[in-house]
Amino acid sequence: MKINRTTRLIATSVLGLSLAGVAGPALADPGTGDGDGIDVSVNIEPIRTPGQLSMTVADNNGVSLTEDGSDAAARQFTGTLPTVTVTDTRLPEEIPAGEFWAVVGQSSKFTATGDSAPPIGPEYLGWKPRLLSDSSTGAVSAGEPVSSVISDGTEAPAVGLAGQELLASIANSTDEIGTSQVNAELALRTPVDVAAGEYHSTLTLSLFNQS
Repeated sequence: MKINRTTRLIATSVLGLSLAGVAGPALADPGTGDGDGIDVSVNIEPIRTPGQLSMTVADNNGVSLTEDGSDAAARQFTGTLPTVTVTDTRLPEEIPAGEFWAVVGQSSKFTATGDSAPPIGPEYLGWKPRLLSDSSTGAVSAGEPVSSVISDGTEAPAVGLAGQELLASIANSTDEIGTSQVNAELALRTPVDVAAGEYHSTLTLSLFNQS
């Protein structure tokens, strides 16, 4: 019984402390009296999506080559590559040190509709890249001309677009960030005895970036 009485005393003591915390003068009504309001403001910036490097081709409806500049050495068909735009929206700190980018092009063989004639190899198609946008730093440059295997009479390598050839590049991506545009004059130079027919080829452009 003594143990039970002690327990009850302790419980009463604890309860008394709890009640004592509630009792006391009432707090003033925050809606009455004179007070100074404090304006609390914050400017929350939108979360930025990391930039990226991308390539687009304008009016990608194909290129129709027309005969122009044929001579005793070859029949020549020319056209203009649609404008190729490389856009870099990255911040300098988002670009790995020493990174560069390059756009290259490679042609497939020209196949006659219905296989009515032998194909014309991609080595007969050449180009002369041309930078359209101003390069403020000179860091962006167009690739060197490439001639058909039937030389166009210039000093351009007579290898055609059978392999990947450079259209445009930058040595260091951080040297110039923004938009660069380039196109190329295309020239298909075939043997003079090429078979008549409608031919189609695919010119594949690829954007690479690496450090």
